[in-house]
Order: sequence, then C-alpha cells, then structure tokens
Amino acid sequence: MNKDVIIALDFSSAQETLDFLDKFPDGKKPFVKIGMELFYSQGPDIVRRVKQRGHKIFLDLKLCDIPNTVKKAMKALSGLGVDMTNLHAFGTKAMMEAAVEGLTRPDGTRPMLLAVTQLTSTTQEAMREELMIDADMPEVVARYALNARDAGLDGVVCSPLEAAKVKLTCGIDFATVTPGIRFADSAADDQRRVMTPARAREAGSDFLVVGRPITAAPDPVKAYERCIAEFLVK
Repeated sequence: MNKDVIIALDFSSAQETLDFLDKFPDGKKPFVKIGMELFYSQGPDIVRRVKQRGHKIFLDLKLCDIPNTVKKAMKALSGLGVDMTNLHAFGTKAMMEAAVEGLTRPDGTRPMLLAVTQLTSTTQEAMREELMIDADMPEVVARYALNARDAGLDGVVCSPLEAAKVKLTCGIDFATVTPGIRFADSAADDQRRVMTPARAREAGSDFLVVGRPITAAPDPVKAYERCIAEFLVK
C-alpha cells in the first residue's frame, strides 16, 4: 500500500476548514481527516465540499453500537465517497462484520475500514484502573487488531508504539494508521503515546494522522512538507 500523511482537520466551521485548505497550492491535495467536531457541526455537506476539492478523506467517527445500528450507519456513510472510515474494535467481531456489510456498496466496492484499538491518550494505568483491562497495552492492541482482521477489516488505528506488534500479529499488508505523531521539537499536548514521523516509519506505520503540529504551525504547508519528508524519505 502507498504510505501517506493524513492532516486532521480539527476545526469547528466549514469556513475555517476551507481557509486552511486554501493555503495549499492547487497541485498539492493532502489526504485529510474529518472528525467528530467538524462532522457534527457541519454535517455531511463538509465531506462533499472537501471531496469536491480533490482530497482523499478519512472520516473519523469511531462508531460503536449494536451490530444492526452500525450496519445501517455505515450504509449511510458509504454514499459520501470517503476513502477511509472507522469504528471501535471493542464493539466485538459481530459489530465489525456488520459494519463491513453495511459499508459495502452494491458494486462490491467500499472505503477502507479501520478499527480503533486504544486511544493514544489512554495510558496503561488508565486502561487497568478505569477500564479494568489487566493485559499489557501491546497485547490488548494486538488482540483487537486480530479480531478486526478476522472480521474482514483492512487495518487498525493504533499508537505508533504498537504498530510493529500489529504487523507481527496480523501481517505486513494489514494497515496501521497512527495518530500521536509529534515532531521532535513539538509539545505532546494531550497525547500520551507519541512518536516522531521518522520513528513511526521505522516502527511500521502506514499512515500518519497529524493535527496540531501542522494545523497550528506558523506555516502549515511547510510543516506538512516536513512531515512528509521525515516519514517518506529514508
């Protein structure tokens, strides 16, 4: 698969989003992520508007519900023309299998479907004390990834710290999409399990999801190009 950097469009309005995308020259259309804040405030129309501009889109809504509800939600999302979407792995294999069924169009095509394993803001301690999961983080992520693969998904969202474990467990072609990416000279913000673009490449990440290090940079295009260079150029 082709590796890429995905910019998280964590904005609250359509205008702010489009103004940000206008910073990029016509020949440069980065892969972007539309998450809950933007989708819930602007609705499906923002997906269509960004898609019309020629961007690949990762629609990051992290669905989790009973299988039938997720199946119907995925069917609704399948018509938006996004390239990638996701759900929570802890919804069980039955939910993930239903999601694949709902997302698949009559012609057999569908966007990439990913399972979120553990959020990059979650620590081992929080997982054990608050979620009552006693296994080590890499083992939990690997097990969730294996469930996702067996349910027919294309990959997982995980910390770059667990990307190598996922590859070892599920195979080299099972996609790893990794948030928690920070430049060596960037603040970690509210992320806990982070890694630089270069180290994420070495660890087995296929796609990086990068938000504030790019969107809040004085020159977002330059920051994006830096991330591409560190991730894709050996």
